[in-house]
Amino acid sequence: MKKLIADIENYIPFNEQEVSDKKVILNWLKKDIDVLTRNNTDAHLTGSAWVVSQDFKKILMVYHNIFDSWAWIGGHADGDSDLLRVAIKEVKEESGVEHIEVLSPDIFSLEVLCVDGHIKRGEYVSSHVHLNVTYLLSASTSDCLRIKPDENSGVEWVNIEDVNDRVTEIWIKEKIYSKLFKKAELFSKG
Repeated sequence: MKKLIADIENYIPFNEQEVSDKKVILNWLKKDIDVLTRNNTDAHLTGSAWVVSQDFKKILMVYHNIFDSWAWIGGHADGDSDLLRVAIKEVKEESGVEHIEVLSPDIFSLEVLCVDGHIKRGEYVSSHVHLNVTYLLSASTSDCLRIKPDENSGVEWVNIEDVNDRVTEIWIKEKIYSKLFKKAELFSKG
């Protein structure tokens, strides 16, 4: 956990949203409270991946059943403070992609994400927040894709210009994905 805290402390926020969310995430991490597992029903850590095609023209997305929207890929830390490892594991589990390249081991973005109450595996999960760390990955568009039926009902490489038409979560689309598009474009230009 010390490495994760240091990585977040050293992360330079990209915009006002990240400045604010960095403070919130560090505040939770520095409390003597478990945020590594879902035992904390108020807030817990998640690792996400912004997976771009090798030419940076497509994003790997899943149709997330709970959010009823096309979305990036990520998941709960479930005790693992190496959120890059979590993000890679989630990409493999949720999409079937096996050939993944870590474009940078550094944090790509930070987000505090609100999750509405929902039913999961037959039980109600109260509204809570995900203290999310995102990493930039690349994968081959020739890898076979497969859905993970308990979490998603679609997996596709989506052209960047088509993402906004697919995503129904307005705040995520306008505040988070627009930021990730800009950051990936800057990264691709070196």
